[in-house]
Amino acid sequence: MEIYLIRHTTPAIPKGFIYGRTDVPLTDTFSQEIDVIRQKLPPDLGTVYASPSTRCTRLAEQLAINYKTDERLYEVNFGKWEGKTWDTIDLEALSTWMKDYVNISPPEGESMVQMQQRVLGFWQELLLQPSKKIVVITHGGVIRLILAKINNIPLQSAFEIKVGYGDIFLIKAALTKKL
Repeated sequence: MEIYLIRHTTPAIPKGFIYGRTDVPLTDTFSQEIDVIRQKLPPDLGTVYASPSTRCTRLAEQLAINYKTDERLYEVNFGKWEGKTWDTIDLEALSTWMKDYVNISPPEGESMVQMQQRVLGFWQELLLQPSKKIVVITHGGVIRLILAKINNIPLQSAFEIKVGYGDIFLIKAALTKKL
């Protein structure tokens, strides 16, 4: 089984904008970024999954006639911080969260542990799919959590994994069947 994890293309957002679940527009380089992504993928893609975020579904529409969305592929939920900028967040709340973002969530948002449970639930189901090639179009945080799990990287170190816009990660997974 080959699984292609693809991060969405570049969003058109101001610096420091918090947009985990917030739908944001994409830059004018969208077409060029898609061309680069297509060149890196095999022509015979199997099942395609995407986060419901527009920045992911726009890419999915370009790669597949039919694709499936799954809410477990959303980026982290920043709750009340969504749509704000980092410099406008209450400093005390931000400091508390930054000291332990793995276990603490932003107000009305989710922690990394909560996000990990959601993402890995999807991942475990994905590994049971019969498709030989699977494409997953999602967000940097989701890809980092999957790669951290595969590579036994502690959750608090997941953000050290570099995942750029439009990056593709190929994972070759053996399908295990009980006979």
